[in-house]
Amino acid sequence: MSTAQPTPWPYPLWIAHRGAGKDAPENTLAAFQRGWEAGFRMFECDVKLSADGVPYLLHDATLDRTTNGRGPVEHLTWDDLARLDAGGWHSARYAGERLLRLDQLAAWCEARGALVNLEIKPVPGHETATGAAVARAAQTLWARAAVPPLLTSFQPHALQAALQAAPELPRGLLLESPWPGWEGVAEALQFVALVCHHRLIDAALMQTAQRHGWRMLSYTVNDVAKARRLRQLGVEGLITDVMHLPSSV
Repeated sequence: MSTAQPTPWPYPLWIAHRGAGKDAPENTLAAFQRGWEAGFRMFECDVKLSADGVPYLLHDATLDRTTNGRGPVEHLTWDDLARLDAGGWHSARYAGERLLRLDQLAAWCEARGALVNLEIKPVPGHETATGAAVARAAQTLWARAAVPPLLTSFQPHALQAALQAAPELPRGLLLESPWPGWEGVAEALQFVALVCHHRLIDAALMQTAQRHGWRMLSYTVNDVAKARRLRQLGVEGLITDVMHLPSSV
């Protein structure tokens, strides 16, 4: 059983996905501001590492979908990345929006008391370096926060590096579907939470989580019926794209 689990659970039920990543350009400051204005007080986002070691927010391993750049991000420095337009792809209103560094997000959160789930999203082959760097940065940037960021990832190697770099920060395993040995890995890496696709969560998985002392969160929950089913099972965090879902279900 995890020894790092916060008690009581300090995070709110509703968590805005990639900021407010449908209403505004995902993982940008504009998206977080939109989510805050909609009433969200916790935000999920994706954190990568630039070629020169700067943690920043981006979901994909390539630039094409959410910037005006092209190709893989692996070899780009922060100076390269900072020049990109990360908003025009979404709508003309957000043209010129820039990629966001993790320290900029931390300052925004500190000014408002916003909470955050940092998904460690390494470029393939950089799992260990990214996990360690994001954890060390989060430890420093949120040192004064009453509630620490929740670090999650699909990549166990990234989470193992995060554990070694900043063991006091809470961690969770993202699961799209079960893979052999996942339960033992989650126990060994002292996770406090599972963050699962909503279709994966049933009574049996909830019993497994409860047996280990793991809290259960779910993604991406965009309608009330799904939210109510998950809440009845005991899920404590719902990551959503929808900015007008009810505060309680």
